Amino acid sequence: MDLEKFTDPNNKKTDLNDPYREPAWPNDILYIFLVVILDTIACNVGLVVLEPLMIGEPVDPFATPLEILPEWHFFPVFQVFRAVPNKLLGVLIEATLPFLENVNKFQNPFRRPVATIIFFIGTAVTLWLDIGATLLIDKSLTLGVF
Repeated sequence: MDLEKFTDPNNKKTDLNDPYREPAWPNDILYIFLVVILDTIACNVGLVVLEPLMIGEPVDPFATPLEILPEWHFFPVFQVFRAVPNKLLGVLIEATLPFLENVNKFQNPFRRPVATIIFFIGTAVTLWLDIGATLLIDKSLTLGVF
């Protein structure tokens, strides 16, 4: 490759020995990374000093609530495990879900209508279970409507 063909916007030939044309690596990149990392640490330390977290009340291991809820993104799986009486059946249901996606070789959703319908039904069921996981067990599957 001929480096003399590369020119700057003013149509001047690029001088590769120009001292003002220093490489980005390692000169700039390492210094910028160091500055960004130190600034991030300084911001975090500053936030901790200015707004410390308050320590809550002491934990009582003998006062466990009846309905313990997981994090919000585990609600649908939690609801399946809570609603299905046989826990092995719930685990098998969850284990078969990834295999439903690979039924068809096409990537276009319009060429895979079965997978698209399964996706929309699965999304609706997931939202239904997500909402139901926050309710008591007797109202969780019907959302208290029926």
